[in-house]
Amino acid sequence: MTDSQAPVAAASLVLADLAATATLAGWAAARAVVRDVVALWGGLGMGKTEFARAFIRARPGGDAVTEVPSPTFTLVQVYDLQPPIWHFDLYRLTRAEDVWELGIEEAFSDAISLIEWPDRLGALLPPSRLDVELTAGPAADSRHARVTGHGDWAARVDSLAAGMPLGGASLP
Repeated sequence: MTDSQAPVAAASLVLADLAATATLAGWAAARAVVRDVVALWGGLGMGKTEFARAFIRARPGGDAVTEVPSPTFTLVQVYDLQPPIWHFDLYRLTRAEDVWELGIEEAFSDAISLIEWPDRLGALLPPSRLDVELTAGPAADSRHARVTGHGDWAARVDSLAAGMPLGGASLP
């Protein structure tokens, strides 16, 4: 199947607050498996790192992770869960090829990858992935979330698009 033929499913949500963002992250974490990529899109301060923190803590064993720092300066943080989670922040990356030095190949084959600023990967961004785009909502802590499943993620996003309750999140 070529990339243009890969299944796609999408849902738009209004996230009332940080707790609703964490609920969405928990939904994704419960469905993620080894080799999955979650691409986190949005401007500065839109909640990408908060989503990643909630995702990591929602995974089996993640509640024991005491610190989930933003990898803005280290570029990557690895969490020894089953499977491992690699959290990338590519904001400071200037060339897509530089991700090879960060071990992204290992992450894509043996772990779950959370990627902030995935646009920095260009053509290296896997076509089968979950895109979560966060933008400002109507209230200070609220967000609009556009969740798009590509490839293997399409069927998983269908349940979200069908209106599965997320507590604090609602379909517009």
